[in-house]
Amino acid sequence: MRSKDKATEIFKNAPVPKAVLYNIIPSIISMIMVLVYNLADTFFIGLTKNAYMVAAVSIATPVFLIFMAVGLLFGIGGTSMISRLLGEGNREKAKHVSSFCFWTGLAIGILCTVLIWIFIDPICRLVGASEDTFEYVKSYIEIVAIGVPFLIISNSFSNIVRSDGNAQKAMFGMILGNLVNIVLDPILILGFDMNIAGAAIATAIGNIAAMVYYIMHMISNASTLSIHLKDYKANDRIATGVLTIGVPASVNTILMSLSNILLNNMMKQHGDMAIAGLGVAMKVNMIVVMLLIGLGTGIQPLLGYCYGARNKDRFLSVLKFSILLSLSLSLIMTVLCYLAASPMVSAFLTDQTAHTFGMKFARTLIISGPILGVLFVFINTLQAMGAAFPSLILSVSRQGLVFVPILTTFNYIFHTERTLVLAQPITDYVTVGIAILLFLHTYNRTLKKFPSVLSKDS
Repeated sequence: MRSKDKATEIFKNAPVPKAVLYNIIPSIISMIMVLVYNLADTFFIGLTKNAYMVAAVSIATPVFLIFMAVGLLFGIGGTSMISRLLGEGNREKAKHVSSFCFWTGLAIGILCTVLIWIFIDPICRLVGASEDTFEYVKSYIEIVAIGVPFLIISNSFSNIVRSDGNAQKAMFGMILGNLVNIVLDPILILGFDMNIAGAAIATAIGNIAAMVYYIMHMISNASTLSIHLKDYKANDRIATGVLTIGVPASVNTILMSLSNILLNNMMKQHGDMAIAGLGVAMKVNMIVVMLLIGLGTGIQPLLGYCYGARNKDRFLSVLKFSILLSLSLSLIMTVLCYLAASPMVSAFLTDQTAHTFGMKFARTLIISGPILGVLFVFINTLQAMGAAFPSLILSVSRQGLVFVPILTTFNYIFHTERTLVLAQPITDYVTVGIAILLFLHTYNRTLKKFPSVLSKDS
């Protein structure tokens, strides 16, 4: 059986636990590699003993997230549409969608690079760079901007490659890009004494490696999709189909970036060491977040295929199994990260003040750990169903509609650095409630009306 046929067979007929694990394990491994790469950047910069550089990476992160948001726009939007099209049996249109995502994403990436170079100074001030961190932030963003087109393509196709069942290929591409980055970090940051510029160069080269891998896969016989220019098409509801799901997904990342900028600017009143501590605490919290994002994104193509095939029973079986799995994984990772917070923070920060902030913030952020898995499962479920408006509501809630009012209220009332960080866990619990209500609303409007077709796999 050809690999593309095997992948479709797993979507369609494999027992639910096997189908879910087949898709989420590569996705989780990919997220672990992203996490390791993020930690490696901060770890090797931390070895310079310069806490201002650590703070600069934290300050520059929101700009990096905006670049990733563009990749998610095409990655999540394309994955959602392609998986539903394959469930319907429409492979030709799926090829047009993947080609549209590639070429449009590449063009936007080149435009982003030019705009970043033109407006680099005001961008650095906007994200919260102080006099002590400005040059570090500027150096990092200028260099990372070179790799924006490659970042967008690698981030898009790490998702799109999964949409036709090639979860392992998607995983290998991310592993390759992140391994290149991790290997280059100590060489460039410490060996060549390039400091923060070395971290940025390693990031750009890693994204180039991942992009080349995905291009090689897409032009091979292992993929049912295409990136050939002759298959590029934006009409026939292709552009709108990608954007209606992709925009909410990218809005969430953009709002995450903007909320980080807002949080960094509020945190500035407590000093650069507080910002450095916050940056490291977020890295520690990412251990839980990235694993659970991997679980959520891993099931999206499977759910999308079931939805496109109008197989309600299998869809609900996949969803129930995924929720139980996410709750179990959430609880285990929350306990581990809480207990291991001290040695993890110590690995990145030697300044005592920054370390104290980092410990306090890490154990505050992890409060939302037990329910994060459920949140990411429902986010990806709505995207898999093509529910554009509910996805948009959920996206603007977690990092905008709910988070910003809570953050600004806490800042106004309490005036402490810990309550600023506490705003995120409180927001997460509120957002889980919103996610469940949105799913039930979408289910009653669409999925509930599908005929019940019980099968051996559901």
